[in-house]
Formats: sequence, structure tokens, C-alpha cells
Amino acid sequence: MTERILHRFPGGFHPEQHKSESNATPIRMAGMPAQLVIPLKQHIGATAEVMVKVGERVLRNQRLAKADGYVSAPLHTPTSGVVTAIEERAVPHPSGLYAPCIVLSPDGLDEAMQAFEPWADFGSVSPLLLRERVRDAGVVGLGGAVFPSAVKLAGTPGTPIHTVLLNGAECEPYITCDDRLMRERADEVLRGGQILLHVLGAQTCLVGVEDNKPEAIAALRAALMALGDARFEIVPIPTLYPSGAEKQLIYILTGEKISRERRVTERGFLGHNVATAAAIYRAVVLGEPVTRRVVTLTGSGVQAPGNWDVPLGMLASDLIAQAGGYQPDVARLVFGGPMGGFALATDEVPVTKAANCLLALAAKDAPVEPLPMPCIRCGKCAEGCPVELQPQQMLWDARAGDFERAEKQDSLFECIECGICSAVCPSHIPLVQYFRYAKTEIWQREREHEKSSLARERFEFRNTRIERDKQEREAMLAQKRAQLAAQKVSESPASGVSAGGVSVSGAAPDDKQRAIAEAMARAKARKEAAQAEKQAAPSQDEGTSA
Repeated sequence: MTERILHRFPGGFHPEQHKSESNATPIRMAGMPAQLVIPLKQHIGATAEVMVKVGERVLRNQRLAKADGYVSAPLHTPTSGVVTAIEERAVPHPSGLYAPCIVLSPDGLDEAMQAFEPWADFGSVSPLLLRERVRDAGVVGLGGAVFPSAVKLAGTPGTPIHTVLLNGAECEPYITCDDRLMRERADEVLRGGQILLHVLGAQTCLVGVEDNKPEAIAALRAALMALGDARFEIVPIPTLYPSGAEKQLIYILTGEKISRERRVTERGFLGHNVATAAAIYRAVVLGEPVTRRVVTLTGSGVQAPGNWDVPLGMLASDLIAQAGGYQPDVARLVFGGPMGGFALATDEVPVTKAANCLLALAAKDAPVEPLPMPCIRCGKCAEGCPVELQPQQMLWDARAGDFERAEKQDSLFECIECGICSAVCPSHIPLVQYFRYAKTEIWQREREHEKSSLARERFEFRNTRIERDKQEREAMLAQKRAQLAAQKVSESPASGVSAGGVSVSGAAPDDKQRAIAEAMARAKARKEAAQAEKQAAPSQDEGTSA
């Protein structure tokens, strides 16, 4: 096999890796804590809908909440226990947000139910059923994006997928959960890739791994040799941040440069994280929903760095306690890596599907951020941007509140939030925070615009309905008036009706008119008879006197 030609994307930089602190020991199983706090939204899209009640006993793998809409994902319980509350709790979020959560008290029995039928021979199962299994099992992107995998597998209608990419780059410093997963569960990763190839009808699967993970590359190659599938290729790539971004990885492996306006599926590519591929394998072949994930717990502020297989909903404080606790000089706890993560206000937040890393930093590694200074237009942020944007111009527009220009002219939404611009800025300007703020404001305005548009449509529909009803009533009244007018014309002398009740044209008068004429004649006769009796009464009185 000829060696694949690799390509270098623009920008990028080499941060200190800090991988050896956590990747030297095998994955450890975290013990079940006394309480699990399971947020209802652990994915991009609509919040899952609760299916259990307070006081209800649940089993491991039981569905706690169902997907609410197309872009959503269900949740399952990691162990047996009792639902003690459904309430808002602190969740991992830059603003310390509270969100609805299911609070579960494990009973220690770990009784399980069979969530799905295992499909060991997945090649005989239709792609549609496999996609439904991926959706029902709650599989989302476990590399941090947490986009529902079943939606991603739908691709772009009319565009076939020819290449699947398994992303094992894991380019961000400190994080090693994918490294250990590839070392210890390489066969699950590749079997998950086979399922993806079958679902998508693709011909090639490229597994990209940064060359600072030689053990993972060796494990994948050994597993591929045992699997004997010629559609796979394990490709070591240079260590450069952010080589794990989807479009950047595609460019490295294939040389295909996908424009900002197009999605990768429109060019026949589809990428998944290696942990997501392993989760798809477990969902399809073993019938297991996503209830756990591997988390890197590392940094100079924790006693025993390493990687842990953690039940979803376990509090960060409980996991850190199982790892020996904090170092005395711990100063900051970060959710995610140092580039794309964010600092937590408390460790009383749960591990979610997005939690690939908890980074505890000592005071020497987490100095107080210096105050931002004015931009000096040095251009280092533009040089380091892997998407070839102009961060300094985006900063001016975001600060000025000109979000329309930032979106349309500066291509704000092409920013992958890698954090390079903030890291290399000599003025210590938190550029990526401004961009996240601007995106949030644009999304909020779009939601408000959608609400106002919907309200306007409803108002216009109501006015249209009222006007239509008014016109229909006026038309009915006009029709009745026309009928009455025609009836009056037919009853008038000019219509040609003779005094004898026979029309000049020889037609018989209407039955109603004849009845009216007869009634009037009878009334006239009664009146004349009454007058005659009145006149005859005095003469009778006179005869009686005589």
C-alpha cells in the first residue's frame, strides 16, 4: 500500500501537550456514588422529555427521558435505584446555569434490563433500523460536540457518502481519554466504523490519529489486522492543534478543502469521534444504551490524574474524591481542555455526555488572567486561525454590537472556537469569548424573530379569517335582499296580475297570494256582517217596548 500524502492546513500552533500525566495508566472504573444527577439536556437540540416519576424505581439501561423532536436524544439510567427528585440543579455551563435534572439514588443492586436486542450480525440489518437503534440508544458526539449521531448519519439528501473518518486526533492538551480508549478498545472502535460504513454505504474509512499516540496507532493496526477489512486505513498525522477539527482533519487526510458555505456531507465525507464509534458498536452489537463515558481527570491540582469510566450523572466532586482529591494549592477546575473548555464555579456539577475532561489546575498553572489591553493590530490571531478568518475585525464588530456584519461579512459562524486567537494574543484579549457572546446574541435574536414572525402570521391569519367571515355574511345578506326584492316586484300591479287573480299572461297567482286575498275577503265579510247586526239592534229594542 502506498503511503498517503498528508496536507497542512493554514494556521494552527503547538501548545504544551501535558499528555503523559494521565495516559500512563489504564482506564479505571469509577465506583457508583450515593447520588446521580442526570441533566435532561446533554446534547445539541431539544431537551429530552421525562418518562419517570419521583419515587419510581428504575433499572440499569431503562429509559429515563425520550427524545423530543428530530434533533434530540434520549437518556438512560446507569444503575438501578429510586428517582428522588426531578428539579433544577447546577450543570456544567460557563455561566453557572441551572437546568432540569433527574436525581437518582442508586440502591447498590445494579439490576439491569435488556434495553435492546443485540445485533451481532449487523450486516443483515437494514441501515434504517441501525439508524433508529443509534437514536434510541442516545448516542451523540462524544468528542465534545454532542450532536445527535442519528441525525448526522442522515447526511445530505441526494449526496452519497464515500468516506467515513474516525477522528482519533485528540489534539487538545491534557485530554487523553480517546488515547486510552483506542489502546484498550481498538476492536470496538473499528467495529463501530464497520457499522458506519454499512449504514452509509461508504467504501473507505480513514482513522486519523496524531503521531504523539504511538501506542494507540499500534493497537488500532493490530486490531485491523485481526479484523481483515481492507476498507480501513490507520493514518498517523502530525501533531498540530486543532487537527481534530472536522474540516481540518479532512484536509489533512485528503487535501479536500471544503468551503465555509458547505457541509462536509455535501462533499461525500462524514466524521465521527472514535469514542462515538465505540458507543455505536455497543448500542448495536451489545444492545447497550449510552450510560457511561471515559473521562480524563488530570492537571496539577488533582492527586492522581488518569482516565475513568464514569456513570453519567456522577458529580465531579465525587469523581475527584475517588481519584484521591485535590492538591492543596488547587486554584481552578476546567470542564474540557485548556483551549476549548471553560472554568467551573463549583465541582457540584454532573458528568455529562460532553464531559471528555475535568482539568484541575494548581495556582502556578492557573495564574490570574491579566487585564486585556487595546488591540495592537499585530495580526497574530489571523496568522494562527485555522479557518483563515480575521479575528481582530470580528472583535470590533462584536464589541460594537454589529452582529449582522460579524455574521455576514466576517463569517462569524465559521469560527470553530479553537481558542488559538486568545492564546496567541499579546494584549490578552479573550477573543473567543467575544465570538461566543456574539453567536449567542445572534441565536437569541433569531429565536425572538421567529417568535414575532409566528405571532404576526397568527395575527394576519386571524384578520384574514374575520374578513372572510364578514364577506360571507355580506354575500348571504345580499342574496336574501335580492330574493325579497324579486318577490316584491312579482306582487306589484306592474307585474301584470289581474284583479280576478289571473295574470295577463295567463299564469295562475302564487298560492300564498291567493290565501292572503281569501283571508282578506273573509275579514271584510265578517266586518260587514258585524256592522249590519249593529244597525238592526235598535229597531228590535223599540218593538219590544211597544
